[in-house]
Amino acid sequence: MVAAAAPALLIDGILRDASDQASFPIVDPATEQVIGHAPDASDADTEEAVAAARRAFDDTDWPADREFRARCLRQLKSALETGFETLRDITIAEAGAPLVWTDGPQLRAPIDGLGYVIELLESYQWERDLGLAKPMGVPTRRRVHCEPAGVVAAITPWNFPNQINLAKLGPALASGCTVVLKPAPDTPWTGAELGRLIATRTDIPPGVVNVITSSRTAVGQRLTSHPGIDVISFTGSAVTGREVMRAAAGTVKKVLLELGGKSAAVVLDDYDVTAAAGLTAFSVCVHAGQGCALTTRLIVPRHRYDDAVAAAAKAMSGVVVGDPRDRATICGPVISARQRDRIESYLRSAIADGGTFACGGGRVEGRDPGFWIAPTVVAGLSNDARAARDEIFGPVLVVLAHDGDDDAVRLANDSPYGLSGAVFGADLERARSVAARLRTGTVGINGGVWYSPDVPFGGYKQSGIGREMGVPGFAEYLEFKSVAEPA
Repeated sequence: MVAAAAPALLIDGILRDASDQASFPIVDPATEQVIGHAPDASDADTEEAVAAARRAFDDTDWPADREFRARCLRQLKSALETGFETLRDITIAEAGAPLVWTDGPQLRAPIDGLGYVIELLESYQWERDLGLAKPMGVPTRRRVHCEPAGVVAAITPWNFPNQINLAKLGPALASGCTVVLKPAPDTPWTGAELGRLIATRTDIPPGVVNVITSSRTAVGQRLTSHPGIDVISFTGSAVTGREVMRAAAGTVKKVLLELGGKSAAVVLDDYDVTAAAGLTAFSVCVHAGQGCALTTRLIVPRHRYDDAVAAAAKAMSGVVVGDPRDRATICGPVISARQRDRIESYLRSAIADGGTFACGGGRVEGRDPGFWIAPTVVAGLSNDARAARDEIFGPVLVVLAHDGDDDAVRLANDSPYGLSGAVFGADLERARSVAARLRTGTVGINGGVWYSPDVPFGGYKQSGIGREMGVPGFAEYLEFKSVAEPA
């Protein structure tokens, strides 16, 4: 690894250890080696972080001074660019993220995305004049003022830590909020390094950003119920998301949830099924399938089912699985032994439900130590099988058969989730029509890529509430105050 500062908490502008000196190990999922230790923040540390964020919001000019916020965010973007190689090394080591993806959504893209957030901060219409009217016969001028929503608790997962940390932190800060960031215990170092850069390379005032790393479940629970927090922005599982909603209900906080999916790629009968199957299978191997928006169900015409399974298996068999530090690697390890074991339980259930493996189906031969799962194509399941319905979060593609457009849409929508999806069709208008019927937050047609800082991301149904990125993602961190004056 590039020499990197040891992880530290950032509370009220100070980089420090946990108050009780507790720490927890950081494990490289490719080697199972302990590569460092992170401070294990306690309840007391959490209280200090929230209090610091509250003071910074209530008692400083941060919420009102847009020019200063833009300057600070430019400093942060510059610091991230200067520290890119160190942060890249940390990301590969603790997340098992293949090197090739750090040039995209694992690191480069979210840093570049800060530029969009800064531009939005400077161009956003913070006040809207609704003009004159006579409500109840009274001549009145109406205006709408946009104001920061308050103190944000940002709770982030381990799969794309830089992307999600910055997708929450950037717009929250640009809007004028203050933040307590709690990164996942599997990937605390990326969050801690972000905190270090804020503390040492920017003029962001003490308390505006606080970073607490912790393995203690009670810390996240306290953030979601804390009366000093105004907004919860959480990315993780639907199970945990429901707990977040319950905890936040006591103080009626604003809750933003991005909760994952079981997205479908629909291939229409006028499209080259082998090309669509190959592309979909490859995409499921990105970061070992640990992406909530990946299309892990492939829905193909029944009469081309065998061709699709064969093409998907061929594509997956050609994917380079190995050392994430090798630029040729596409599929690295999964994050932990717990996650590897969870994926294996789904593979066993697929066989029990009558499925077969066209490739993969278990651990990668010859790869030990490390947490490795071979890219896997599952055939022969119905859409009600456990492996076809649940989010597996591994390099596993389930191939399903449809009997026409209506049936394909039915299968795609037959899911508790609605995060993303894809449609492949030679007739573009027909493909657009199918895409319009999918109950999902993002859809790519014929390989179109929606991922960009100006595109709202989020889901329908149990995939969450609210949006990240784009103007809607920025507005999630605002309150709208309507003001009326006699004309």
